[in-house]
Amino acid sequence: MPPYVIIAIAVSAAGLALLSWVLVVGPDRQRRRTLANLDLGPTAAAAEPSEADAEGGTRGLAGVAGRMLPPTMVQRLDRMLGRAGRPAGLPLERLLAAKLALPSVAAVLGMIYLRSAPSAVSIMTFAAVLLVLFFLPELMLHSRAQKRSEQIGLELPDTLDQMMIAVEAGLGFDQAMQRAAGNGKGPLAEELVRTLQDMSVGRSRRGAYTDLAERTGAPDLRRFIRAVIQADKYGVAVADTLRTQAAEMRLKRRQRAEEKAMQIPVKVIFPLMLCILPVLFIVLMGPAAMDIMAAFSG
Repeated sequence: MPPYVIIAIAVSAAGLALLSWVLVVGPDRQRRRTLANLDLGPTAAAAEPSEADAEGGTRGLAGVAGRMLPPTMVQRLDRMLGRAGRPAGLPLERLLAAKLALPSVAAVLGMIYLRSAPSAVSIMTFAAVLLVLFFLPELMLHSRAQKRSEQIGLELPDTLDQMMIAVEAGLGFDQAMQRAAGNGKGPLAEELVRTLQDMSVGRSRRGAYTDLAERTGAPDLRRFIRAVIQADKYGVAVADTLRTQAAEMRLKRRQRAEEKAMQIPVKVIFPLMLCILPVLFIVLMGPAAMDIMAAFSG
């Protein structure tokens, strides 16, 4: 391989590493500015709108990606970001920039490599790498959203028990939700606080509950929200609904734990056959095979 090709690959790799750090690990300046404006008040927040607007309108790769990508893809990415809990270090603009920058830099590196060593395997590998890098933000958000949904499902039975106790003590459903959200920690408590905030600014109760189920994507929470909406519609006692739903959620949590425990023997078969049994056969049959070979060779 010529020396200039090696230098070009090294420079491109360094640029890719720097770009990945800026897009994924670097500080979110827009979020820091927003928090600073919240601390200073509305007067200071309105003092520099041009800088924020300029950065939001011309944010480099994010603006280019927003114009190049289909609107449905941007909306799906934003919806997946909401289900992942909207991490502070991964705003939508950074994900759009990464979605455009990573395949572009990989395409440059791949073209340089293919010019020096073209082959069918290299071309297929290059296409697969481009495809994975293009959908890397979706894969990362899907993984986070799935873990968050599972955590919400684990926290839901205990939260329903707290709400049931509060309702039976004389509190309303909204006050019980506020009490459970204040005492709890984790994604479910954060989502309950968000739902209460939506209702406090004028959002209807049914709309706020529907948005809660849509944001989280947790099946158990969606089922609970559907039961609460039906109870509110037909006048069923909220305490009875909470008691029934809490018992059902505890039963499903126990069933999921039993299901995972029953899957362990099946998952252990492949490591046992591929890693443990061959070594065991070598240890047991190795000396005998060596003695047999020595006997026949003599």
